[in-house]
Amino acid sequence: MKADKQIIIDEILERINSSPFTLVAEYTGMTVPQFADLRNRLAETGAEMHVSKNALVKRAAETAGLPEAVGAELTGQNALVTGEQDVCAAAKVLKDFHKECGKPAVKVGALDGDALDAAQIEALASLPPMEVLQAQLLGVLLQPATKLVRVLNEPGSALARVFAAKAEQG
Repeated sequence: MKADKQIIIDEILERINSSPFTLVAEYTGMTVPQFADLRNRLAETGAEMHVSKNALVKRAAETAGLPEAVGAELTGQNALVTGEQDVCAAAKVLKDFHKECGKPAVKVGALDGDALDAAQIEALASLPPMEVLQAQLLGVLLQPATKLVRVLNEPGSALARVFAAKAEQG
C-alpha cells in the first residue's frame, strides 16, 4: 500500500476513534453549495462531514472495530459524519436537511461500537436536544426530594395554623 493511502486511512481512523458516533450518508446528487451548507450546519453541532474513498474508509472502520454493517453499506458516494458531542443533534441536522433537499440519505451508523440502522438513526434524530433531556432527568430526580420536603414540612405548617386559629379566637 502506498504511503499516501496509509496517511489517509490514519486520518480517518483518528476521526472514528475520537468520536463516540459515526454516521454514513450517501450524498449522490448534492451540489457543492448544498454540501457546504450541510457541513456548516453540522459544524454548529460539533460534527464534521468528510468524503473519502470507500475502500479507505472500510480499512479504517475495520481497524477501529466498527460493526461490519458499516463497511457493508459503503457503496456509492458516501460521506462520513463524526463528532465529539451529541449524536442526536448531528442526526437531526441530517434529517432536517434531507427533508429540505431530499439528500443526503443516511444509510448506517455506529454509536459506542454498536451498529445503527437508518430507522434507529431516525429515532435518535427525533429525540429532544441534550439540554432538554438533562432538564427532564433533573426534574425526575428532584421530584421525590420535593415531595419529601413537603411531607416533612406539613406537620409544622399544620401546627402553625392551629396556633394562628387559637390566637384569633382569643
